[in-house]
Amino acid sequence: MVELEYRKTTERTHVATIHVKCNKILLKYLSTCMAFQLAALRVLVNQCQAVATSYSEEEAFHGLALADELRAIFLARLPSLSASTLGHHAEETTLLLLPPELLTVILSALDTRSLARLAATCQPLWLDAPTPVSSPREIGPVEAELRLRAKTRGLDVGSSLPAGSTSWVSCLLKRDRRDAQRRQAPLAAGSDHSIFVDTRGRLFTCGFSSDGIPILGHAVDPDADPDVPLQIGPPTPVPSMLDRHIVSVAAGGAHCLALSAEGEAYSWGDGASGALGHGDEHRRAVPSRIKSLNRIETIAAGDESTSAAVDEDGKLFTWGRATIENTTLPYGLGYALDAQAEFQLTPKQVEALSQDRVVGVALGHGFTLAVTDAGAVLSFGSSHEGVLGQGSPEAEVLPRQIEALTQTGRRFVAVAAGEAHALALTEEGELYGWGAGRANGHGHEEQTPRRVAALIGQHVKLMDARHDISCAVTEKGELFTWSKDGRFFNLGHGVDTPQATPRWVDALGGVRVAAVAINVSHTLAADEDGVVWAFGRRSPLGMDNPNISPVFKTPTSIPSTLLRVRALKSP
Repeated sequence: MVELEYRKTTERTHVATIHVKCNKILLKYLSTCMAFQLAALRVLVNQCQAVATSYSEEEAFHGLALADELRAIFLARLPSLSASTLGHHAEETTLLLLPPELLTVILSALDTRSLARLAATCQPLWLDAPTPVSSPREIGPVEAELRLRAKTRGLDVGSSLPAGSTSWVSCLLKRDRRDAQRRQAPLAAGSDHSIFVDTRGRLFTCGFSSDGIPILGHAVDPDADPDVPLQIGPPTPVPSMLDRHIVSVAAGGAHCLALSAEGEAYSWGDGASGALGHGDEHRRAVPSRIKSLNRIETIAAGDESTSAAVDEDGKLFTWGRATIENTTLPYGLGYALDAQAEFQLTPKQVEALSQDRVVGVALGHGFTLAVTDAGAVLSFGSSHEGVLGQGSPEAEVLPRQIEALTQTGRRFVAVAAGEAHALALTEEGELYGWGAGRANGHGHEEQTPRRVAALIGQHVKLMDARHDISCAVTEKGELFTWSKDGRFFNLGHGVDTPQATPRWVDALGGVRVAAVAINVSHTLAADEDGVVWAFGRRSPLGMDNPNISPVFKTPTSIPSTLLRVRALKSP
């Protein structure tokens, strides 16, 4: 209810007070609503009108005048168009009559998908038509909002369209969505467990712990038998994190990470080699905040006691094991430690990348990949089986740009790493793979990156790699998987045989995959409605049953009554 404050002052001051009060309410409402909810704003106008009747005649006159002004804004139509002509686009057209500052508030409140759908219904909002070279190009409201988002996040939009793109709006929409997707991973697959973020930002886990490692995030009974694995299933909220709004999760071999909406990083599990980042090697059963990290946007957990994080400024931090066990070979932290040091107990910035803005990171077995906002991919660490993509067996302590990818002339936007292979994705949706042939997409070893032939013609938007298995998701939402073997039916093809090159999981035909996480034991996929599909071993989902098969041979959905994750829909 709008309260019109009584002011015994001049008429001008009185009217100004009403305007300020109403504008605050409108702006507050707009900041949390979607564009198609504009009808609710008319309710506010009616409320203004109703409240005004309780004041003096003069005050009511000014209050009603303001209500009429607001009503005119939201009920007006373009002179040349009738309501019947506008049809279901009437609301979008009415948006054009809003004051620019209110239109800006509405657009800034929309997610990428809603912004795209809104722009697609109204050409003036899209406004991406070519203009004469002699005239400065006019930028529409949607493009202006997308450019502002990129600028606020420090991302380089560039002055010319990427090769193959014909629309700035389309290009920026995809980039905005990809940036959000990079920062928000709603599910992660560990060897024996699974982690999820539901639509309310709650942290869920399930599966079982082995070797006494508290991997599930739940408090452990001190009197419990350490030789009896803790098991949780089906997916269950982590009690200690119910007051946190989680946006992203990562699963390592024996430790896990979670990222809150406030940019706080949490870790739990085995602290060996400093993998948890708390300055010691202690195990932690429940998630604990890594206090030295702030304003974090991206997290990664490796299989062998390594971790990484990227903050809002694009600074890369790594910690955990520094050298391969019993050797002096670097393990992919991106910096050199004292000769006696085998691990880094707390997050440390990779100073060699301080002049770059890192936007993505992937941790393999003893090596690391990083991708910058400029589209370059760098690798460092051990060079077994060509995982660094440098065409050389030499290890790299410091980050080094992969020249074979630079020479493609493409802008790379994401990376993934397995035990002995790696993947990189271009802005145009082209997938490159290298390293051991077991899961690089080629079926044979490649010392330098080469485009995955089986996915040429497919626009890839997501990919993941772990151990000896990989997957990719196209813009159509189709999931492809491949690996040296499918012994746990974790490829989703209904058989446990190898698949050397990408193959479509046709059992998910008709399902638009929006998020995916893969591991040697099982694979998780979420559709655009947040429904989770799983295949592979049942035990990492806490759903094993001695009376039935220990595996999901084909994709099986987890009932939405148990869990629905926050998956980003395609624009």
